[in-house]
Amino acid sequence: MAERQRRRPGETREKLMGAALELVGKGRHFASLGIREVTRQAGVVPTSFYRHFRNMDDLGLQLVDELGLVLRRMMREARANVLQADKLIEESVGIFTAHAQANRSFFLFMAQGLAGESRAVQDGIRGEMRFFASELANDLRRLRLVDHLNDGDLDLTCDLVVRTVAFSLTDLLSIAPDDDYQIGQVRQRTTGFLQMIFVGAAHWQRPEA
Repeated sequence: MAERQRRRPGETREKLMGAALELVGKGRHFASLGIREVTRQAGVVPTSFYRHFRNMDDLGLQLVDELGLVLRRMMREARANVLQADKLIEESVGIFTAHAQANRSFFLFMAQGLAGESRAVQDGIRGEMRFFASELANDLRRLRLVDHLNDGDLDLTCDLVVRTVAFSLTDLLSIAPDDDYQIGQVRQRTTGFLQMIFVGAAHWQRPEA
């Protein structure tokens, strides 16, 4: 009761989520974190954990929701800044790189979760990626860049784009945040990968059944 009086509503929940991200940012894998370790990092008693989360998977799913907010902010920024179709790939990769660096712990959590032991967290992150791919498909239709593709082939193209960008996280997050040269190299390679995808999509013709 005393702890609830000292803290505003939701503060302990935020502390626990922040503590898990801090540990991930320090090199710990989310799947290896325990409740006592997270509560110790947050500076709260272990019993307070269960007032906010059922278990670590539940905390992970809440982090996935927060990650989704980060990704949506990134999409809004891209839509606001990318006005020319020919700059779409280069500028979008730049925005993604900047957000990955500014929200490093979140994107480390995403990279870990995609190959992690928690099926719930993995499914949650993949759901966010599907949403991202769907929004990308809408943007490509709006910019009239791939009008020759049917809906199924457009979905495949966008899925490949999102998977390629997500895979680049492995390289990007292994680089020191202040290593501008290596970050630029990853940005350049990722841009090249995406350009090749869209060149292929521009000439794609589905084989006859």
